[in-house]
Amino acid sequence: QVQLVESGGGLVQAGGSLRLSCAASGRTFSSYAMGWFRQAPGKERDFVAAISWSGGNTYYADSVKGRFTISRDNAKNTVYLQMNSLKPEDTAVYYCAARAVAGEPNKEGLYGHWGQGTQVTVSS
Repeated sequence: QVQLVESGGGLVQAGGSLRLSCAASGRTFSSYAMGWFRQAPGKERDFVAAISWSGGNTYYADSVKGRFTISRDNAKNTVYLQMNSLKPEDTAVYYCAARAVAGEPNKEGLYGHWGQGTQVTVSS
């Protein structure tokens, strides 16, 4: 089992940056692939980025490619999402998720553990 707690959300102007963190409990963090998803008001939850258990492979939604960077520090049981050049359409609740099974990194249903979410608001 792993428990996830996100932090780092907030209000930022368009063009600004934020770094989200997701701290995981448990000693098996390094065995999980990790992902970030987001849900805007009135919309479904969407894939943002994912990283393999080793950190050697990363995946991004087209909408954030080149602006967001996912990384992890297995020694600290933490995964990060560096968000640059933020746009108002990035406004959403951002969720961290852990996946123990193989499969497409953007498939929400493969992630068995979720955090409570952190709000990111980008003003124009």
